[in-house]
Amino acid sequence: MSQVLTSTDFDSKVLQADKPVLVDFFATWCGPCKRLGPVIEEVADELAGKVDVYKLDIDQSPDVAARYKVNSVPTIMLFENGAIKNKTVGAVPKQQLLQML
Repeated sequence: MSQVLTSTDFDSKVLQADKPVLVDFFATWCGPCKRLGPVIEEVADELAGKVDVYKLDIDQSPDVAARYKVNSVPTIMLFENGAIKNKTVGAVPKQQLLQML
């Protein structure tokens, strides 16, 4: 299951993580984000223990969204060792998310 991030715990949970981290930048008002939500949960369940999966509401944490230049939601970023390894924008199929890894 994915967890919700905030501005205060983003750095410690994502940038300082000891394994890959998938972050779903979303908004509660975003239709494609709502469609992607169950897919994110499936990926989180399948990869539990291998990859941490988080959701970050861009309206609640606009500073983090601005830092990573998130202009459209949903935006999915894969972080490894504190750096962005991969990124996709839009409601993508589960297989595409798995290929990001």
